[in-house]
Amino acid sequence: MSQDILNEILQDPRQKVKVALSDLDGILRGKYMHKAKFLSAAEDSFGFCTVVLGWDSSDACYDHIDYTGLHTGFPDTPARIDLKTYRRVPWDNHIAFFLAEFLDKDGSPLEICPRQLLKKVLAKAESMGFAVKVGMEFEWFNFQETPHSMAAKNYRDPEPLSPGMFGYSILRTSLNQEFFSALMDECLAFGIPLEGLHTETGPGVLEAAITVDDALESADRAILFKSAAKEIGLRFGIMPSFMAKPSMNLPGCSGHIHQSLWDEKGNRFYDANDPQRMSSLFKHYLAGQLLGLPEVLPMYAPTINSYKRLVEGYWAPTRPTWGVDNRTTALRVIPGSSKSTRIEVRIPGADVNPYLAMAASIASGLYGIEKQLELTTPAIQGNAYAATEVPLLPRNLAESSERMAQSELAREILGERFVKHFTTTRFWECKQFHNTVTDWEMKRYFEII
Repeated sequence: MSQDILNEILQDPRQKVKVALSDLDGILRGKYMHKAKFLSAAEDSFGFCTVVLGWDSSDACYDHIDYTGLHTGFPDTPARIDLKTYRRVPWDNHIAFFLAEFLDKDGSPLEICPRQLLKKVLAKAESMGFAVKVGMEFEWFNFQETPHSMAAKNYRDPEPLSPGMFGYSILRTSLNQEFFSALMDECLAFGIPLEGLHTETGPGVLEAAITVDDALESADRAILFKSAAKEIGLRFGIMPSFMAKPSMNLPGCSGHIHQSLWDEKGNRFYDANDPQRMSSLFKHYLAGQLLGLPEVLPMYAPTINSYKRLVEGYWAPTRPTWGVDNRTTALRVIPGSSKSTRIEVRIPGADVNPYLAMAASIASGLYGIEKQLELTTPAIQGNAYAATEVPLLPRNLAESSERMAQSELAREILGERFVKHFTTTRFWECKQFHNTVTDWEMKRYFEII
């Protein structure tokens, strides 16, 4: 199969190939490669600057990280192209596209690489006899803007694609039919089949459910979908935003993760004899996720803005709770058939890095199975925001990052090196926010104080 792909690239009259990798924030960083360079790199690896894992979303270099920086001279590290990720980009002259992942200097998987971390967790699942099936869905705002117009407006008052609160609207999809159809059709052609696409409540808000598949493929699809939506939107003068909470007065944008464990017997979460159709293994998995939520929260809520979404009454959870088909809980058990019984992790926002969020949730669940953890809290009936007996999750990025940095559980399931590097990058994010004078401060204090 790999040789067939390489032969196809070799025979392609186009002389370039597109390659991308994920940074820690889930932003695709990549380049066009000459075909000859690509074919050489595909045989082994190619060098990619370590700064990609050493800077933030604004290309400012982190301080106090060991992996790369001024103290290392920002050298190259090997990157390996995954030929299984082969796609053609419909909106870029059908150019060949591949995802890659970082290696350490010795050629082993780099522990702080997001895709490598997820692969490590999935290898653990496989060693326990499980394949992990995942489907991810995103909500996001769309604006009649461009990068230039938003910069000129200093990122204030973006113009929504459509007005008003109009969820599941057929009318609104007709209003922007060309964009809507392009998302469905071109994502499919790009290897990202969408199970559904509809308007959500909020001006210019859409929601897409990506078809379920093996976890690594689903993570690849999820990170590519965010980039695809932005690239397709540009053609229509539309600027999608996957911020968790772009508006103070409107609900935020989620990045929910549906998942289940499978083996040769089928869906191991399903038990027809249980009142909730939950197997004992499912309950252990759920208990592990509940335990892990506050310990690895920055992997679900990675930005300052993430925590503006996690507020009561806005369709986002605030406590590590679970319930059966209850959308006010953090973990929603969906009891269906032997094919569809699953868990929906509702903590992540649309700003999440899919590789990291999936790694965190799956690793936590596997820990619950390994330790045979029991559910110590009952399913929430009704409004989970009223479950005051359950402690609140950390309320901001600084608090959650500190908890993760000190967490023995996080280090056990994710590795010391990753936890140290990742939490240091989150502390940097907090520092950048702390040092910024905001519009709110100017309005509140400038004249009065």
